[in-house]
Amino acid sequence: MTQNVPDFSALLKGAQRTAVHLEMRDVYGVAGEAADFEEFKQSGRADLDPDSEWWAGWIPLVRETVGRGVVMRRARIVSEPVTDYIRWEHALTPVNIAAGEHVRWLPRRLASDIPLPGNDLWLIDDRLVLFHWFTGDGDWAGHEYTEDPAVVELVSSAFETVWARGVPHDRYTV
Repeated sequence: MTQNVPDFSALLKGAQRTAVHLEMRDVYGVAGEAADFEEFKQSGRADLDPDSEWWAGWIPLVRETVGRGVVMRRARIVSEPVTDYIRWEHALTPVNIAAGEHVRWLPRRLASDIPLPGNDLWLIDDRLVLFHWFTGDGDWAGHEYTEDPAVVELVSSAFETVWARGVPHDRYTV
């Protein structure tokens, strides 16, 4: 594996067939989300306007990617009962779906026998992996990029198993 991490937007713009994202944490503490997450905890409101500033860095990229015919799937492994953070992600997910992502949720208790990678990740075109590292508090800690076939195979197998067992967003209740 290498520490030379390509720009994520460039990776996604280079995707030709598939881009899948596996999320496995119950809480993220990314500084840029703190105010919006706190607002949700206080009011129950989530920003569902895909054209808002909150979504400006993501939704246009998703629309462009799926517009080229790339299938984008996101799977989240979550503990139940879910955390406030997962409740917030669930509330925001209709925007991801409207932009063209497919999203499923897998209760952690159903993932015990799946060989999972140790970190959240993106797998692009079943050939390259971008791992995301987080601190114990959930803030960004770095990235790792690889095209190692053995790692790609592990990640692909894990994702497909999670996806097959996952519950589509519109049927998953938090």
